[in-house]
Amino acid sequence: MTSAKILIVDDEPQIRRVLLTTLTSQGYSVAEARTGDEALEQVRVDRPDLILLDVNMPGRSGLETCREIRSTSDIPIIMLTVRNTERDKVQALDAGADDYVVKPFGAEELMARIRAALRRSAPSESLPPFVSADLKIDFEKRVVSVKGQPVRLTPKEFELLHHLVANQGKAQAHRRLLQAVWGPDYGEETEYLRVFINQLRKKIEPDPRHPRYIHTEPWVGYRFEPPTEKSRAGRAEK
Repeated sequence: MTSAKILIVDDEPQIRRVLLTTLTSQGYSVAEARTGDEALEQVRVDRPDLILLDVNMPGRSGLETCREIRSTSDIPIIMLTVRNTERDKVQALDAGADDYVVKPFGAEELMARIRAALRRSAPSESLPPFVSADLKIDFEKRVVSVKGQPVRLTPKEFELLHHLVANQGKAQAHRRLLQAVWGPDYGEETEYLRVFINQLRKKIEPDPRHPRYIHTEPWVGYRFEPPTEKSRAGRAEK
């Protein structure tokens, strides 16, 4: 795990120095970028395993940079920011971030978030393919298609979908989902789930406002329950 390469994107030299020292002391390989444009070039030239991305940067903002990276890549992205409102967190997650850390942060917390993000981006335990009339999920290849068209999921979106399908028919509590997908230190960040469930529904549901697959269990959590008459889990399309 510590052989992973991490890209630090922050316009403040002192922040980059602190992060560089902390990460290299843990055995990580580190690259640096001062702007969003430099970060995009780094991603194109030398794909990192994880990105630490500051929200507030001159020129191309962290949110814009995150959206641009996410349009072509599923690299785990942890946003760094001084802002701590729910709206700011939702904006970062909506932009495609996998996690969100507020400055100032402790080194142990950041390392735990990094380990969790890298662990969750690793290949999941394989499930049989899920196939329905309009949705196909190949868990081994990490490929999702809707009506025959490929759909790109972020690592966290895929892991969340994987967990829901693995427990289809069973309501999954908010805390259980958060800990299964983000790690044992999570449990109260329900805004994470709300954003990611909305993103998944937009990508895989024929009508996100009236979901056929991902159902809300009021006051409990979420449940994956495909239309019985059209779903064929674990069977290949004919």
